[in-house]
Amino acid sequence: MDIQEAFNTAAADYDRLRRILIPCFDDFYKTAVEIIPESYTAPLKVLDLGAGTGLYAGMVQAVFPNAEFTLLDLAAEMLEKAKSRFSKMGKSPRILIGDYVETDIAGPYDLVISALSIHHLSNADKERLYQQIYKVLNPGGMFVNADQVLGKTPDLEKLYRQQWLNSVYAQGISNEELKAAQKRMEYDRMATLDIQINWLEAAGFQDIDCWYKNFSFAVFGGRRATI
Repeated sequence: MDIQEAFNTAAADYDRLRRILIPCFDDFYKTAVEIIPESYTAPLKVLDLGAGTGLYAGMVQAVFPNAEFTLLDLAAEMLEKAKSRFSKMGKSPRILIGDYVETDIAGPYDLVISALSIHHLSNADKERLYQQIYKVLNPGGMFVNADQVLGKTPDLEKLYRQQWLNSVYAQGISNEELKAAQKRMEYDRMATLDIQINWLEAAGFQDIDCWYKNFSFAVFGGRRATI
């Protein structure tokens, strides 16, 4: 099974399990939405990389009803869930099926978002993607990445993994659901927050920050200069 098959298989129960598999679900996603400036009143052109079922994008759409979304993901079954989510809001996002490392994401966009996806890329691909995102943003545009990051040291990473396991057990996850989640985690290729901040700086981003962090779950990003 490859990563595309793994996430197509997970599509049916993906949203239901989010609150179990993301122990800090509410604060994590709340921050990822609230960091987007309310001053974005004009119709926003938004790209969601690794959009999945449209969970994050749907939250942004609810706050910015005039936003126009492009949802890109390699798992068609996940995107079907996203289409249904947006349809219930009376919206019809542009749907692209593909690997965003290989897909031309030519913009321009006012906002690029991603949630729990970029950590599947190699470090080299992450760095190149951040450069590409910067290029497709309009001046003043913003990138928000709500993702998982690697602990800075082996001991910290061990702590992160154990804390996550304790939390999902406390939430009552079944053995079958845990095994399926751990199978998908075999595709994780996480990088530390610090090195990703460095890549964003090298790409040209400004106002770079980590707006939220809970063990391995972090919301971070930056802006393209207005000039």
